[in-house]
Amino acid sequence: MQQDSRELFRHVSAEKATFYRAIMDVFAVAHRQYRLQLRPDEVLAEAKWPEAPPSIEEVNAALTQLAAWGNLESQPDTSRVSSLSDFYRARFLYRMSQGGEAVESALAVFAQALQRRAELQTVALEDIASRLRTLQILAGDAEPDAAKIHETLRDLVRVFEGLAENAQAFMAGVARRIELQQADVGAVVSYKRRLIDYLERFLGDLVRRSDAIAELLLAVSPRVDAMLWQVAEREARDAAPGEPQDEADARTRHWQAWRERWTGLQGWFLSAGHKAPQVELLRARARSAIPRLLSAIAALNERRSGRSDRSADFRVLASWFAACADDRQAHRLARAAFALNPARHFSLNADSAGADLPASTRWADAPPLAVHPRLRQYGEAAPRGPLPRVRDRAQARAVLALQLAEESRQVEAARARLATGRPTRLSDLGELDAHAFDLFLGLLGEALMEQAGPEATVERQTGDGLLLLRLEPLGADTHARIATPHGVFAGRDHVMTITPTLEVR
Repeated sequence: MQQDSRELFRHVSAEKATFYRAIMDVFAVAHRQYRLQLRPDEVLAEAKWPEAPPSIEEVNAALTQLAAWGNLESQPDTSRVSSLSDFYRARFLYRMSQGGEAVESALAVFAQALQRRAELQTVALEDIASRLRTLQILAGDAEPDAAKIHETLRDLVRVFEGLAENAQAFMAGVARRIELQQADVGAVVSYKRRLIDYLERFLGDLVRRSDAIAELLLAVSPRVDAMLWQVAEREARDAAPGEPQDEADARTRHWQAWRERWTGLQGWFLSAGHKAPQVELLRARARSAIPRLLSAIAALNERRSGRSDRSADFRVLASWFAACADDRQAHRLARAAFALNPARHFSLNADSAGADLPASTRWADAPPLAVHPRLRQYGEAAPRGPLPRVRDRAQARAVLALQLAEESRQVEAARARLATGRPTRLSDLGELDAHAFDLFLGLLGEALMEQAGPEATVERQTGDGLLLLRLEPLGADTHARIATPHGVFAGRDHVMTITPTLEVR
């Protein structure tokens, strides 16, 4: 079987591959037209030859070779026999074999995939919502029509599969198209504008319609199992006759297949536990396409700027110096162009008078550094003799320890100020110091990330596991103001309960 499957593809890479493909294209067209057999003269007349039409002998030889490889099947042609000599002359009718049909189908799918231009289908979102509304109406009937349910589900699945396949192909192809267009600045900039406009339109429709589709899915879900079973029973009627158990198994297989498709549709628009819906992932991938395009433009600009000419750079720099209004601007340009910045952190000689100067000291104001000749001669500055003494940094460590202790004390005080375990309105917090406000902002940010909507109550544990946070919104007309050293923090009022984890246990 492996040898036969390899032989079936021999004509694609053979020396006369174009000639063989022209013949197989004729048989593929005949197969689509339900013509089972062809004669060599029909192949010669209908084929689209790449060059001048060949002779009938060349066509016969190619058909014989294709039959030997297994792409075609032949049988004697006795319908045109008019004499005994015609009977003994080799005349054949050819048709595609089962392996040849499989190869043609595979090559057609392969060519279609290469030529396919994936897209983000906003029309498919409309169709999905329309089919779900129809399904919701059918589910509400006292006696649902199985034929209409079956038709609606088939349309729904076909539209959804097209949406999913096109979306995946589009997001996978965006990066490839960006890489192919990096060589041309105009093409990248033009593609960037068109891509951003395209993604903005799709994301707007996706945000607007995905919530409506999710609501329709939730509305249909209680009755969907009964409808899927009706559809499975309808499909099982076409099964070949057999044992009763075989018919029951066929209904179960059809029901499981439809149930799997419905689960896939729900997974696209509804979250399952901690797993985000696929529509959210698609939205994130569509958004990430824009930074990737900007990165491609940045990389392109970087490659263009990498081609430098030393003399041209100095001429440009000279023109910049000539354009300076005064000596102060010229000195600033010189410091930026020639990196005339402090370099005291090198510590070439730790015992010099300027060893302890801060790095912000101007080089003109600092005492000179003694550079050892070995640095210029050997590339290293370590002189012979004993190494310099190690600095005693115990005092600096003690100061740092005091700062860390003071910071820890302030953080604990902020936790004690907020984590009382009692429900507290934000408007009652009053004034918060810098540390308490930083802790409050961190907790508020974690809560808002988990909030499904502005009216939803959130309860979650903080990332460090030390606090349990509950945030409950009050009325939309409520208002809270919190005074901080940085200004006034204002917004809608909430009831916040912060409880240490140890007390919860």
